Amino acid sequence: MEPLRLVFLLLCFFPALHPFCSAEAAPTLVTSLPGFDGALPFRLETGYVTVDEENGAELFYYFIESEGDPRRDPVLLWLTGGDRCSVLSALFFEIGPLKFIIEPYNQNGTVPRLRYHPYSWTKVASVLFIDSPVGAGFSFSRNSKGYDVGDVSSSLQLKTFLTKWFTEHPDYLENPFYLGGDSRGGLLIPFLAQKISEDIEAGLSPVINLKGYLVGNPATGESIDSESRVPFLHGMGIISDQLYETIKEHCQPGDYLTPKNVLCAQAMDRFNTLYDEISHSHVLYKKCFYVSPRPNDPTIARKILKEEARVLKNPPPRPPMDCQNYGNYLSYFWANNNIIRETLGIRKGSMDEWVRCHDGDLPYSSDIKSSIKYHRNMTTKGYRALVYSGDHDAVVPFLGTQSWVRSLNFPIVDEWRAWHLDGQSAGFTITYTNNLMFATIKGGGHTAPEFEPERCFSMFSRWIYGGPL
Repeated sequence: MEPLRLVFLLLCFFPALHPFCSAEAAPTLVTSLPGFDGALPFRLETGYVTVDEENGAELFYYFIESEGDPRRDPVLLWLTGGDRCSVLSALFFEIGPLKFIIEPYNQNGTVPRLRYHPYSWTKVASVLFIDSPVGAGFSFSRNSKGYDVGDVSSSLQLKTFLTKWFTEHPDYLENPFYLGGDSRGGLLIPFLAQKISEDIEAGLSPVINLKGYLVGNPATGESIDSESRVPFLHGMGIISDQLYETIKEHCQPGDYLTPKNVLCAQAMDRFNTLYDEISHSHVLYKKCFYVSPRPNDPTIARKILKEEARVLKNPPPRPPMDCQNYGNYLSYFWANNNIIRETLGIRKGSMDEWVRCHDGDLPYSSDIKSSIKYHRNMTTKGYRALVYSGDHDAVVPFLGTQSWVRSLNFPIVDEWRAWHLDGQSAGFTITYTNNLMFATIKGGGHTAPEFEPERCFSMFSRWIYGGPL
């Protein structure tokens, strides 16, 4: 055998020695985490799954087993939104069992502290959090071409991920399986669900026990996602009657972002000025600056595998502690800590610097122009669907979501009504035929579980087991 080939085979036999080896590494069982006191009160597995053999692209995941009955409880795949935002956002700030302790942090090399989250969805379901698409969080590609993905290709990579993951985890194949995501992640979920359902119909193995999906504050790709901000901000008292009427008179649907006449352009300029006076993610919260800035490095060379002494290049600005996104600031220092990375089993050299979200520095094709037809297809097939919205979200307002759900023209089986928690209304809901439910979360923003975790947990735990809200 040639000496170089022998060396390569030996390195692949010990993949930790060489990150370029394409062999699938064994998952990592994480029993404790720096920053959290004591052993983790849940089972956490992390790992990588190769989804693009040609370019060596691998998706990183966190699998948290249900704290209830993991052999029977549903398994939920979860995607987060944004421009390649790490799924740690969902795990730490939305539906996972850990939260940052909000306290001053001085960047002295210590690790931000964590606490247990009592309203984690993992109390009733096992959750598979995935850093997707390639380039999000700790997911990476050995070849720069592997980062050039889009809505369709990244969804198909997720389907590849599930095929491989369930093959390696056959004990979960009989569990009810659901897909979930919020914001832009919600755009992909119904398309991914349809692709999985087609594989099931074709009898492809492994046969996933898909039961349905849920999407929160979801994008659809349609103009209504952003145009619904106009009536929403009017109803919230943020724009005047006069401006609202001017926009309705001079702006045609589909033209709000790119006005085709002067009067519409002037009105939308005024609208955007007023829109920027508020916190977009929650209209009642303090307006704070974004803490996931675009990396300074204009190339993606730093994302290709290489060993070097890591120096944090892009620490985000420190927001005031009473800002909702202070936890985002803490996450940067937590995820870039070498001990944390070793504990999580992050491939050495695979990631120079972790950022919570990207901002246009990696190529991406928005090639699902509308997800609404996939919602129609999946619900018509009989799969369960929950669409929910925080009612104070100005990014993807509930008015637009409620409107496209209604446009499916399914008969109503449970009229619009309040749903309750502790004797008080927690939001409002309506149920249609074909197992389609729409719900609002009172006081929720973008995303709803970040602002109203108890109400969202109550909603999810009732729905996932087939009960009414």
